[in-house]
Amino acid sequence: MTARRGPFGIGIRGTGSFLPVETVPNSVVAERAGVTADWIVRKTAIRERRYAADDEATSDLAVAAAASALADAGVRAGDLAWIVVATSTPDQPQPATASLVQHRLGADGAAVFDLNAVCSGFVYALVTVAALLSGGTVGARRHGLVVGAEVYSRIIDPADRRTAVLFGDGAGAVVLGPVRAGYGIVGSDLIGFGQHHDMIGVPAGGSRRPASQETLASGEHYFHMQGRAVRDFVTAELPAGVRRLLTVCDIAPDAVDHFVPHQANGMMLREVLPLLGLPRARTHLTVAEHANTGAASVPLALDTVRRGGLLEDGDTVLLAGFGGGMSLGTALVRWDGAPGDG
Repeated sequence: MTARRGPFGIGIRGTGSFLPVETVPNSVVAERAGVTADWIVRKTAIRERRYAADDEATSDLAVAAAASALADAGVRAGDLAWIVVATSTPDQPQPATASLVQHRLGADGAAVFDLNAVCSGFVYALVTVAALLSGGTVGARRHGLVVGAEVYSRIIDPADRRTAVLFGDGAGAVVLGPVRAGYGIVGSDLIGFGQHHDMIGVPAGGSRRPASQETLASGEHYFHMQGRAVRDFVTAELPAGVRRLLTVCDIAPDAVDHFVPHQANGMMLREVLPLLGLPRARTHLTVAEHANTGAASVPLALDTVRRGGLLEDGDTVLLAGFGGGMSLGTALVRWDGAPGDG
């Protein structure tokens, strides 16, 4: 059992996001994948996605989203204690993409690292940084930056209809810091299912299958996914994870005001929503316009919701990520709408 209360007193002080300029409609993706645009909508509810420009990498998207979140929070980059980038499409194997983000932001002195829990990555990183901040920081630095950023267009086989139709590029970010008593992150549930590690992955490019002419020729550097198995996993484990979290936090299902899930597949989400038992929650879906942006999808959707004026002070917000590993992460946030002190 990984669900737990707290850390108390740490919450989201600002949000930000960034989407590449190029909008790619279903008609373009469909032609490459050998399907129709209508087929994509029927199977995924996705109508378009964004692709990074040739000169854009994950760190570029992350920096833009981070700058937006910092401005929203009224926090200077130099005042950050932690920077964590959740990504499964880093600029390069090393150094950490978070190091590049730190340099570009001018966040000297912050501790930085990447976190790869694939599409659960943002929720994992959010809970991690909140716990680090709640444990105290040295000096006056009281804030942390969590970014989810992906450029999946670089690892997708455009001819593979199982994956090519689903993914897009983007980044979302939040600034964490002190909030009023009783607000902020009130509980979380993080859990891994390593026995299912083969459901999602990029087989080559690591120490087991280093890059070679053979791996390139066989397409092992592309993203692979067992779609039906993933759907079955989400249908079983997401409702169970939500129940665990609400039970530990002693929160009634009808007390949840907003549900912001990983934007994996619109049709799959519509099927699983009735199983969650959240009768009053407003579910926020941006998958039709953004597609699946991996670790970026939860913070992208959250920023869209917040900037749309849909979150009110005291609202209970449930965030949920699920993805490769397999992994599952949920977090419950009591929204603090009071102006921050920076």
